[in-house]
Amino acid sequence: MISLDQARVMIEVARRTGREKGLKPLSVCVLDAGGHLLAFEREDGSSPGRFEIARGKAYGAVMLGMPGSAQLARAEAQPFFMAAVNGAFGGQVVPVPGGVLVLSDGAVVGAVGITGDTSDNDAAAAVAGIEAAGFEAQA
Repeated sequence: MISLDQARVMIEVARRTGREKGLKPLSVCVLDAGGHLLAFEREDGSSPGRFEIARGKAYGAVMLGMPGSAQLARAEAQPFFMAAVNGAFGGQVVPVPGGVLVLSDGAVVGAVGITGDTSDNDAAAAVAGIEAAGFEAQA
């Protein structure tokens, strides 16, 4: 389980990592293992639609049990499958890097979704936040 305090650490460290690396303004979403929102922050200068993107990255990761990088590979290899999956989830899945699984003792306990910079930079910021909160990250 991810506590609210741990979710806040994930967001704080992810945002700090983004600033240290000179990334564009980030939006960070933390979901629990059931896909429910625990915490979200959108930095100044982020566009208003970033919540849906960050949530979609995290939602796809937690609901499919695979990080955004694996979802992207699957979408490229099996586009009809990922289109069907996204349809099954009401179009809420954003299958690109930046959706990172949060693991505890190898079990999925949630996901972090970040958007704002390149997908790979988003994922790197998520990993930093997850690890700072004491969890394992699968990007």
